[in-house]
Amino acid sequence: MKKVGIIMGSTSNLPVVRKAIDTLVSLGIPHEVHVYSAHRTPDEAAAFSRNAKENGFGVIIAAAGMAAHLAGAIAANTTLPVIGIPCKSNTLDGIDALLSTVQMPSGIPVATVAIDGAVNAALLSAEILALSDSELSEKLSAKRKADSAAALEKDAAIADEFNK
Repeated sequence: MKKVGIIMGSTSNLPVVRKAIDTLVSLGIPHEVHVYSAHRTPDEAAAFSRNAKENGFGVIIAAAGMAAHLAGAIAANTTLPVIGIPCKSNTLDGIDALLSTVQMPSGIPVATVAIDGAVNAALLSAEILALSDSELSEKLSAKRKADSAAALEKDAAIADEFNK
């Protein structure tokens, strides 16, 4: 199975990124996590993304806040799918990061999830990898069924409490 690369611009993004890591672990998806900044370590970020395909990666998740150029910088150096996680900051509640991540020029796509949407970034990565991995596809289907059952259990509890 191909790996998912998870790159964060700063360790301040780790509480968000940890949710993606936990989701990948729960699905048995191999991954690597690194801290590379589009601004402070641009050479390392570029080298990682240029070599990602040859190093066994199938998807890259890039998490950054504020200016949030990381996902675009990664995408500029690879043809692998890149998923951006805009991270909330104290300044503009993540709107700045969202706009920086989603407003990519034509020709350099970055799939973008919600502000702090690490779980969905991991699940989207899994869906991409599952296109060529039937076992992973089955795990995703099972997760959807389990999530549905959990939601219906909550509905039943609410109905039992209020619908008398």
